[in-house]
Amino acid sequence: MNGAPPRRPGLPVSARLRLTLGYAAFLVLSGMAVLAGVYIVVRYLPDYPLTTADPSVTHINIASRGEIVAALVDVTLWVLAALAVIGLSGGWFLAGWVLRPLHRIDAAVRAVATGRLDHRIRLTGPDDEFRRLADAFDHMLDRLQDAFAVQERFAANASHELRTPLAVTATMLDVARRDPGHDPLIDRLSEVNARAVGLTEALLRLADVDAVTAAARPLDLADPVRRAVAEARGEAGRRGVDLRLEASPAPVTGDPELLLRLADNLVRNTLRHNVRGGTATVSVGRAPDGSAVLRTDNTGPVLAPETVARLTEPFLRGEGRTRRDGGGHGLGLALVSRVVDVHGGTLRLDPRPGGGLTVAVALPVRAHSS
Repeated sequence: MNGAPPRRPGLPVSARLRLTLGYAAFLVLSGMAVLAGVYIVVRYLPDYPLTTADPSVTHINIASRGEIVAALVDVTLWVLAALAVIGLSGGWFLAGWVLRPLHRIDAAVRAVATGRLDHRIRLTGPDDEFRRLADAFDHMLDRLQDAFAVQERFAANASHELRTPLAVTATMLDVARRDPGHDPLIDRLSEVNARAVGLTEALLRLADVDAVTAAARPLDLADPVRRAVAEARGEAGRRGVDLRLEASPAPVTGDPELLLRLADNLVRNTLRHNVRGGTATVSVGRAPDGSAVLRTDNTGPVLAPETVARLTEPFLRGEGRTRRDGGGHGLGLALVSRVVDVHGGTLRLDPRPGGGLTVAVALPVRAHSS
């Protein structure tokens, strides 16, 4: 998903060019105003050949008003052309000088967009709008860096606190399994505990895109989807929902545990937000552009488009901010959205005309950080 607004089509025009054209246009218009004033004054000259006050001087011919106006028009064209050249050349250098601080701000924004939160502008000079903008941006980066540092410390502490009891449980289950007459339930509990460990580590990786990238490897998206559907068969039977799977190879590069969580959340959403006797279809395959596409369709209540647009918000369910029949906490699609983002994919939700929801996830063959 990408929250950036779409760019309007058109030729790219820089702020420097716009300022240059504005400066040149202002200079030409000012020249035109001055020349128009001169022209109006000339119009009041007598409309007959003028002579000198000295009768003895006869070789000097003074132009008439018409000749003066004609000459003024010729000079006006040259003057306006000169003003246009001066305005364009001078405006270009003047705009570059004025916008020089903006270039540093732009470079800093681009650096931060790549993840360099330690970069600062530290703009010097007069206390103008650019200086205040740069200082505000640096202050924002300080706040963001502090927030990410707190988040990293929290993730590290949470990782330690969550892994410790799970590791203790795993040790206790391993000891119990060494007993030749151990209950088969212990094997199941060991499997569930191992999944809990993997899920905990995967969720902690969600806080760090670099960690997700490090854990990524080539896999077939159809494998975690088949596993999620197989584990949801029992719930589908209890809810009276016909769960169908259409799977074909869909190679991607990603975090296996996170992609399994993505598939599991989408599959279980098709069951929990359904009606008894309804259907839930899960399909996975390869799109014409090479991307892997996971799509779920289910029957259910009719959803308004504005409600669907907010379903990826945390704790928001289809029927509102409530919890029904122990079916979850409303975090499923929020986690799905985050997993899709860190894998460089897109998530689309559309209400079905007869009720229910269509969810489509498209992941590139090779994941890229977003």
